Amino acid sequence: MEKLHQDKTWQGLKGESSWRIFKIMSEFVDGFETMNQIGPCISIFGSARTKPDDKYYQLAVDLAKALVEEGYGVITGGGPGIMEAANKGTTEVGGKSVGLNIALPHEQSHNPYIDTDKLLNHRYFFVRKVMFVKYGQAFIFLPGGFGTLDELFECLTLIQTKKISKVPVILMGAEFWSGMMEWTKTVLRDQEKTISPKDIDLIQITDDIGEVVRIINDFEGTLQPNF
Repeated sequence: MEKLHQDKTWQGLKGESSWRIFKIMSEFVDGFETMNQIGPCISIFGSARTKPDDKYYQLAVDLAKALVEEGYGVITGGGPGIMEAANKGTTEVGGKSVGLNIALPHEQSHNPYIDTDKLLNHRYFFVRKVMFVKYGQAFIFLPGGFGTLDELFECLTLIQTKKISKVPVILMGAEFWSGMMEWTKTVLRDQEKTISPKDIDLIQITDDIGEVVRIINDFEGTLQPNF
């Protein structure tokens, strides 16, 4: 009887998995149809927990404004903190403000600065990541936690392995990133040799918004989806 119960449970799980495929497909279709209409965008990443009185919040606002003035739309994760700041700066100067919201048990609800026709609500993190990466002409990372680090290293891995086109990867908040970068160079590159010397060149660090704009505008590449 126990074996029969296990078999029925397994059959039920297989049926659930089949339906989940259609849910995943639906998220991809909705995302592609929306994002294909928007044009060149920059993906900005950072903590959901950053408060409006934090210096990095204001940096994200000013960064987004500068990018819009150069003709780019802005993509964020759609939530509070750095994401809200970037969407806020974008809307204040009339730019295209995209939010890729994710359903979480806490802390994540979409911010009010996203264009209503450019808000995508995701169930699956991996679908959301595809939208960030496929439609971002550059990736800019401000201070964040596990999620931001996950997105940073996934973007670097995709570029390193040539699964996507090479685009600028820029870290803002040099003080915040300094420890990680020192460890990356001394341990990963020099001591353990788990990355090649040229991999470090995939990352640029600056707190200067004008320098960020210059890096993106001077990058030798085409403005198109990444894969």
